[in-house]
Formats: sequence, C-alpha cells, structure tokens
Amino acid sequence: MEQSRVDFLYLNEKDMIEAGVLNMHACIKEMEAVFRLLSSGDYVMGGANDNSHGMLIDFPANPAHEGMPKDGPDRRFMAMPAYLGGDYKVSGCKWYGSNIANVDKGLPRSILMMTLNDADTGVPLAYQSANLLSAWRTGAIPGVGAKYLANPDSEIFGVVGAGSIGTSSAEAILDVCENIKTIKIFDAHESTAQALKDRLSKKFSSLNIEITNTLEDTIKESDVINLATAGDANPKIEKEWVKPGALFTVSSSGDFDPKFAIDDMKLIVDNWAMYEATIDEDHYPYYNPTMGVIGRQLLDWIEEEKMDSSIITDIGDIITGKVGGRTSKDDIILYGLGGQPVYDVAWGYRIYQNALKKGIGTKLNLWDEAYQAR
Repeated sequence: MEQSRVDFLYLNEKDMIEAGVLNMHACIKEMEAVFRLLSSGDYVMGGANDNSHGMLIDFPANPAHEGMPKDGPDRRFMAMPAYLGGDYKVSGCKWYGSNIANVDKGLPRSILMMTLNDADTGVPLAYQSANLLSAWRTGAIPGVGAKYLANPDSEIFGVVGAGSIGTSSAEAILDVCENIKTIKIFDAHESTAQALKDRLSKKFSSLNIEITNTLEDTIKESDVINLATAGDANPKIEKEWVKPGALFTVSSSGDFDPKFAIDDMKLIVDNWAMYEATIDEDHYPYYNPTMGVIGRQLLDWIEEEKMDSSIITDIGDIITGKVGGRTSKDDIILYGLGGQPVYDVAWGYRIYQNALKKGIGTKLNLWDEAYQAR
C-alpha cells in the first residue's frame, strides 16, 4: 500500500512532562529492558564497532575565522544515533549543543532535541524536547545499578553533586533502595545542595536528609554513593573513607586510586564496547576529568598496563544472568556509566507512545507528497 503523506508528532517540554517523561519508576524499567537488549546484541549505534557514544563537534581555542565559536568549558555539539530492537524496533538520534556559559544567559548548559524514525523507511515519527528525557534516563541508569548491585539492607545514601543529573540519579536510587533511612548531600554550591534537600524532603518526608560540609563526611558510612559532579570537579576518593560493601554509581569524573580500584573493587560498566569505540575515535589519555566518565579512566589504566579488560563486567550481562554481580556483602563495587543513545531511543519511544495514546503533542506535516518521490 502506497503511503505518500508524512506527518510526525512534535512534543515540547510541557508535552513531554504530560506524557510521563518524569516517571522515574517507569524509566528504570525501560532502562532494564535496554540492558537486556545490549546483552543480546539487538541494537546498533554508530562508529566502526557499532557502539559509539556519538559524533562530536568541538572548536579551536583560537578560531582563524570570524564568527566561529571559541573553545570553552563543555562547549560542543554532539549527534548520538542508534537503532534499538526488541519491542522498540525504532531508530533515533539525540542532537544537542552545550556551553557552560549558557547559565549566565538563563539557559540550560545543554539544549537537547530527539528525533525518532521508522527503522524501515526512515520516516520521522517524533521530534521531542529532550533535556528532561536525557536527564531522567541518565538518572535511571544508577537506579538500575543500585537495584542489582547495592546491598539490599543499604541504609545510608551519599549524594556527591546535586545538579540535574544528581537529582534524577538520587530519585532513581531511592526508588530501588527501599531501606534507605539517611541521605547525605554534598555539592560545591550550598544553594544547589539545599535545593535537592528541599525537593527530596517533599517526596521522601520520612527520611533524614542532611547537607554535609566535606566529601569525606559524605562518603564515610555510606552504603551507596552517587557521583554526578560537573565542570572541573574531580572528587578524590580516599580508600580509608570507603565502607566495606559500598556501591559507587558514577556518571561523572571521580579520582580513584588505581591500585584501590583495581585490587579492591569490582569494576562494572554500562557497556564496555562503547568505551572500546573510543580507541578508534580518540587517543591516549582518554580520560578528561573536566567531562570525564570512569570507563575512559579504565581505558587509560589498560593502556598503562595496570589492568586488562577481563576484570570489567557489563551490567546487562549481570541482569540477564550471564555473569554474577555482587557475591559478598563486603564487595566494594564501582559502577561506571556514560551516556548511550540507545537510552534516549528507548525512553523517547515510550514517551512518544504515551503521547499518542493520550492525544498529547502537535501533529506536523512534512509533506502531502514528496517532491522527489519518484
């Protein structure tokens, strides 16, 4: 049957909220499904090994051409394409520009949009505001890790970095760690820590929530610690602070002593093949503390012959039962994660389906009949 007319659904930020983008419990379930597909191989991302995080545009420190942007903290454009199989069978691409100076203009650091396409024809299905989509799917990944890797009786939760990702990560971890009684929040900006405390106090009124003055106070005695710092922050973690059995969920940089991490911690990541793709796309040293992810730190340690990849485990293989995760109450686990476009495709597709069912969004016409269809 011939189809000439093409319409797609536009969802602004308000539409995305109405369609459920802030439903963390549902997002965690969606991300679990993604990890199962990663473990089975039913997905494709970019790059030579089909596992690339995305394609980056950055700028020179001293542009030779008038009007070209100048390099600066977190200043870049990024395209993140992926296909996801399973119940999704859809392709998509998240595109964003980022500049930390945006905050002085009343704008978010990054401004993101998501496109979903029919995987067969390429026809656009949806164009979505993606700031909240990206933040909530990023937060859900530590939640999945805590569900499978934290000690079930974990009671103390340390939050290091209370910005947007720290906020969504905290809500995800609290969703799955039902025995948490105390939350300790540390952020370089006290107002940011206070904002998170106020938010969590409204949602989790029975919990003891305190703002700490030092990184050490936050980590000591904590059963689960989430690192989600930004900019030049690269929190140094001392071995003597870390409680036996602690789980670190890390979506940002973190200064771990390599001997401590390699010898005394279980190293688990979201998708090791994504970090291996970096070898084709970048050069040693791979890790940049300003916008670092722990997977790149592991690449450096491998390059420096301090370890090899055989001691790294994918969370998807733990979820599907291919390998074990925590084997002892005293296991100290470092769970490192970085953004993958398959997350955005999955959560974006689910929100798109919700919007269709609820009649949310604006239908836009691409064409009635393509000018060059024949």
